[in-house]
Amino acid sequence: MDKKFEVLPEHIAIIMDGNGRWAKKRGLERTEGHKVGAEVFRKICQYASDIGIKYMTFYAFSTENWKRSEKEVGKIMDLLRVYLGEMEEREEENEAAGYNIRFIGSREGMPEDIVTLMDIVESRSNDKDKIHINIAVNYGGRAEIVKSAKELAEKVKNGELQPKDITEDMISAGLYTANQPDPDLIIRPSGEYRLSNFLIWQAAYAEFFYDDILWPDYTPADLDRAIEAFLKRNRRFGGV
Repeated sequence: MDKKFEVLPEHIAIIMDGNGRWAKKRGLERTEGHKVGAEVFRKICQYASDIGIKYMTFYAFSTENWKRSEKEVGKIMDLLRVYLGEMEEREEENEAAGYNIRFIGSREGMPEDIVTLMDIVESRSNDKDKIHINIAVNYGGRAEIVKSAKELAEKVKNGELQPKDITEDMISAGLYTANQPDPDLIIRPSGEYRLSNFLIWQAAYAEFFYDDILWPDYTPADLDRAIEAFLKRNRRFGGV
């Protein structure tokens, strides 16, 4: 393990933003930016694993992204198919790397073949624990909270739970990230300063790091800078 950091955030989340703008600046189709962005995702996963990060969550496709053009959405889904197929082919490589891969978000409305591939990738990495990688696909933070609230409401309806007994831990247990630590650090490249409906419950005490770099240009050195900035923060969690 690389010892460049004596202390590390346990969970880092990244909003992979700027693929389309990266392509436009180069006179390319927006989907070309998504292709390069997928390669950067792979490199950052490997680097995070190498230095000892235990949890990484990547925002890949939001519930709002369906509003993009049909052509772009179709190309993104095709790219996801290719990437999932490569994951399946790289099973031995991923196993050696110790990747535990989960797809967080709603499967509803997703193409059936993609959902099947997601299930295969998850099941084959389920027993790995060197690094847990969450890939947020068809994900929305508000929808995630609604999902948890509905599950608790159903328990109340069935007489299994009293409303007064509902706790924050119960809501957390109904989220896609149940049994995982909340993110310590949330990074957004591309020059935007929004959370964009990403991990809005889990981000309650996360530190934020914004960068002007477009995601396809993102490098391990950029992740280092974000970690270095995080380590200088004074995290009080509401205390003095």
